[in-house]
Amino acid sequence: MSRLLTDDEVTRQLAELPGWSRAGSAIVATVEAPDFPAAVRLVVAVAEDAEQMNHHPDIDIRWRTTRWLLTTHDAGGLTQLDIELAHRISQAARAEGASLRG
Repeated sequence: MSRLLTDDEVTRQLAELPGWSRAGSAIVATVEAPDFPAAVRLVVAVAEDAEQMNHHPDIDIRWRTTRWLLTTHDAGGLTQLDIELAHRISQAARAEGASLRG
């Protein structure tokens, strides 16, 4: 099991993740894609990364807007897995021409 991050660690690492914010024991971001197909491509790209990491986000998709919630359920909060997946989501969003907002 992954180690829980301290509040200071979460704050410091979120400073390197524009568009992401903390929501209790999770981090969240909303991604606005150029269109619906781009939003779906983003979800598919992240699904491949998440499966490889064996760490799966909560995803909500509404037309071209996706909302991402990351937490490590079995650890009971935020771990480095969440931070790493957030970086991958941000990278995939940029590749689709999407913008993040926390």
